[in-house]
Amino acid sequence: MTGVSSTSAGSSYTARHLSVLEGLEAVRKRPGMYVGSTDSRGLMHCLWEIIDNSVDEALEGHGNRIEIILHPDASVEVRDNGRGIPVDLVQQVGLSGVEVVFTKLHAGGKFGGGSYAASGGLHGVGASVVNALSARLDVEVDRGGQTHRMTFRRGEPGVYDDKLGPGPDSPFTPFMDRSELAIVGRTRRGLTGTRVRYWADRQIFPVSAHFSYEELIGRARQTSFLVPGLELVVRDERRLPGTPGEGGVVEEVFRHDGGMVDFVDFLAQDAPVTSTWRLTGSDVFTETVQALDPHGHLSPQEVERTCEVEVALRWGTGYSTQVHSFVNIIATPKGGSHLAGFEQSLLRSIRKQVEVNARRLKITAKDSNERVEKDDVLAGLTAVIAVRFPEPQFEGQTKEVLGTAPVRAIVARVVERELTEIMTSAKREEKAQSALLLEKVVGEMRSRVSARMHKEVSRRKNALETSTLPAKLADCRSDDVARSELFIVEGDSALGTAKLARMSDFQALLPIRGKILNVQRASVADMLKNTECAAIIQVLGAGSGRTFELEAARYGKVILMTDADVDGAHIRTLLLTLVFRYMRPLVEAGRVFAAVPPLHRVEVSGTGGRKGEAVYTYSDAELTRLLARLEKAGKRYKEPIQRYKGLGEMDAHQLAETTMDPAKRTLRRIRVTDAAAADQTFELLMGNDVGPRKDFIVAGGRGLDRDRIDA
Repeated sequence: MTGVSSTSAGSSYTARHLSVLEGLEAVRKRPGMYVGSTDSRGLMHCLWEIIDNSVDEALEGHGNRIEIILHPDASVEVRDNGRGIPVDLVQQVGLSGVEVVFTKLHAGGKFGGGSYAASGGLHGVGASVVNALSARLDVEVDRGGQTHRMTFRRGEPGVYDDKLGPGPDSPFTPFMDRSELAIVGRTRRGLTGTRVRYWADRQIFPVSAHFSYEELIGRARQTSFLVPGLELVVRDERRLPGTPGEGGVVEEVFRHDGGMVDFVDFLAQDAPVTSTWRLTGSDVFTETVQALDPHGHLSPQEVERTCEVEVALRWGTGYSTQVHSFVNIIATPKGGSHLAGFEQSLLRSIRKQVEVNARRLKITAKDSNERVEKDDVLAGLTAVIAVRFPEPQFEGQTKEVLGTAPVRAIVARVVERELTEIMTSAKREEKAQSALLLEKVVGEMRSRVSARMHKEVSRRKNALETSTLPAKLADCRSDDVARSELFIVEGDSALGTAKLARMSDFQALLPIRGKILNVQRASVADMLKNTECAAIIQVLGAGSGRTFELEAARYGKVILMTDADVDGAHIRTLLLTLVFRYMRPLVEAGRVFAAVPPLHRVEVSGTGGRKGEAVYTYSDAELTRLLARLEKAGKRYKEPIQRYKGLGEMDAHQLAETTMDPAKRTLRRIRVTDAAAADQTFELLMGNDVGPRKDFIVAGGRGLDRDRIDA
């Protein structure tokens, strides 16, 4: 720990060593208290501490570029063009500012000082903790036309002999009587900045712990959104197998001048219901802190803080929620008082607007018994919440939960005031978007209530009970979900044949009347009012949208059985749109299939007194190949060849043999290998925006073969 391990060297272990190391020794004994863990997550947390110090300089307007370099020797380096760590002596301790920052816990410009209005390195322990947990740390500071340098071994300052190149195993000599901040070069006038390079201590972090390039890229991109105008450069020189830099040095640069509005637009995946709204405001609060009095003693003092709030949010057509919260650009993944205030205010504001617009939203007496809940409001929401104020209180050094209580009320007031102003605006665009938002929220409320009712009535009834499932459902007898199959059949005519063709033990049938509602264009409320959509959701019994529970689905397979023509393909597409939007986990689990009925039936004549056979083909090309093969073999077939225009034209045994019998049928599994791309395709083909769909049709029309039109 001290760099002096032998007993004979005990006499050189002076009080100065003790004063430097007494605090850092506690960090090494219990690193989890400071960085959360000693795995890759803790290793990355150390890096965030150093990066956050550089970001704080940019937040105060003193820098606009940060470089993070992953070196091949397992070290990492962070460079910035901020003011540089102070190099002059700190009078109270007689040490340079650089040494104080890297060896003293709760020291520096962020702990009880006035250097930063709001900072990310909140506790003033980040740099010193990283130093304590590093086998070696080098820091260089450009200030006053000179480059200053200091090196540390496991938190202790000293000098390395780097004849063979810098590394944690180089010979090290600790300072004894006094430290020295060496001047190692000169810089251009006015050039300032800090460079920190360190090697993680493998006595603390196992060899399996490593820096994640993907996490680093994500954090750099996130920070560039939160600090507009800041450029972050990430360079990986390690060439590790399985990383983007495997084939050579890789570098990525991030800079976003649009701030949090750009961040929300980047995060949002679904089509918009509202544009991205920006809510800003500030307020003051007082808190009691322990501060040094003129005699050097800690005493309680009332301090007034200013809290700045910025929120960017938008609602989309989907039902998933993305809410990211930050305090002084530090992510708080587990929320805290600022997130609680946001959600509380959001729910209160939307509820109030729903009540005011109840008549326009057609809220009936039945609906009035239900209230809009938090999940209804959060469905489809993408939001970023950021607050800035000095010395926030966190639950633990890892800063995952904000604990400063007054912030909750401040965020709630700002959000309620700003959101109400937008939603009651007389501007045409904001008025239209607010109306769509309220319709979506009320639709989500109705969807939740309807899903609950469907789940209550969808379980199979025994012989002594009456079923409340749709009367047109021809259910199966088996309770084995894994074995059971639900065929969604086009038309009542096909239903009669399918009833005779099915294996009633495990195959259920649900007929639908023609083309169901295009749910990509309809609201949730309209979807639930549609008889066919509601019946499908009720029969499946797993809910819809965000309330969908895959484990509650009553059937192991859902098979769409439509005619093999253009209308059948259209109906299948509409059904898939419904399943994709409101029951996506079914598709992701590979439980949705399309039946493949044949197009033709060819009766081949028998020879030598033998009985003929029927051969089915599934495309015109397959029919052509079959006929050519029969003619080549000298076999005759009955003409005209039967072409099935619909499922109802088949006999029961034909439908069973070709489409429904598990031993003989062919099913096409519907997969979503890229959910985002699939969502965009559905929006293009089935959505409200006509322009892109028209361009798509015009562009593809040139290659259309008119003979392929089934009319």
